Amino acid sequence: MSNKAEANQAAAQTSTKSNILQWVAVVGLVYVILLAVGMIGSGFKTATGGQAKELFEFASNPFIALIIGTVCTALIQSSSTVTSIIVGLVAGGLPVATAIPMIMGANIGTTITNTLVSLGHVRDKEEFRRAFGAATVHDFFNLMAVVVFLPLEIMFGFLEKISAYVTGLIAGGDSMSMKGLNFIKPITKPVINTVKDTIASMGFEKTSVGVIAIVIGIALIFLAITYIGKLLKSLMVGRAKQILHSAIGRGPVSGITSGAAVTVLVQSSSTTTSLMVPLVGSGVFTVRDIYPFTLGANIGTTITALLAATAVTGENGALALQIAIVHLFYNTLAVLVIYGAPFLRNIPLVASHKLATVATEHKLYALAYILGVFFVIPGILIYISN
Repeated sequence: MSNKAEANQAAAQTSTKSNILQWVAVVGLVYVILLAVGMIGSGFKTATGGQAKELFEFASNPFIALIIGTVCTALIQSSSTVTSIIVGLVAGGLPVATAIPMIMGANIGTTITNTLVSLGHVRDKEEFRRAFGAATVHDFFNLMAVVVFLPLEIMFGFLEKISAYVTGLIAGGDSMSMKGLNFIKPITKPVINTVKDTIASMGFEKTSVGVIAIVIGIALIFLAITYIGKLLKSLMVGRAKQILHSAIGRGPVSGITSGAAVTVLVQSSSTTTSLMVPLVGSGVFTVRDIYPFTLGANIGTTITALLAATAVTGENGALALQIAIVHLFYNTLAVLVIYGAPFLRNIPLVASHKLATVATEHKLYALAYILGVFFVIPGILIYISN
């Protein structure tokens, strides 16, 4: 018995040490994200020479910007990565008005992951119907959000105006100064400058230095978000599952709150929503049960862009914070308006049910839907716009 107790104690100590090391790694990866976003913004300013607005004139059409956000996120399968990159681009001079539709597009693009997960149930007809419905309810909600809010943004610019007002309150009023967040600058700026100086010392011209810095920043974001997601899932997924099982089916407020909390814990809305698909497919929950939880994931995922925005200082620092606030407001308002209005609330449920029923009978329709919504239709719209 004594040997067994000692073995258990040793195992517990090893587990504790492992957890501590994992949390240290998480902190280190958060720093890498902050560093990467700062590097993208700095590199973008260097590469464009302050002419970012002219460079992105091709995306001044909001529909083109929306499609860029959708396709990039569908390809990368991480809205957190794409929104962090957008924050960095805004810090480098990308206009906020151009970035807003990109943020909306990222919400659509991220839904491809759970839709692909649902294909794992394709062998069992009834399971596939339930799983595909659970996956596409998220798709239809985010598509509806764009249909409702993009025209309003084009006509009135309300997200840009509200976020600018809130950013002014946080970051110093009309001066758009980020002095309150400058604690990030001392730990990131020296590294960014060192990297750029090293690139320049290799004989690259100024524009090339900026481009290489952007590429390095994007690569670092990819790596950091991938590994921070894995670490957090390892550390928190047990607790996340407890929150999930205790919250689903207990009402919309509980579901939305828990969906947001789990997404913050695992740093991935794709993980949160994909976790729902097999649970619905196996009959543990219904699509209606997990619907609020999925919406909460939309709100929880905005934490990454807000974190990334704290890395940005200088004249465009407040603008980077502004686009992160746009992401938060847009996702929150979409839940309040669409889920809050009874005549809108059930549209994603009805649409996903009908699509799942058709896709169950004709499996190729499921594939056609994925390719069409995320790649073919966006490509056609770009061609028509041009």
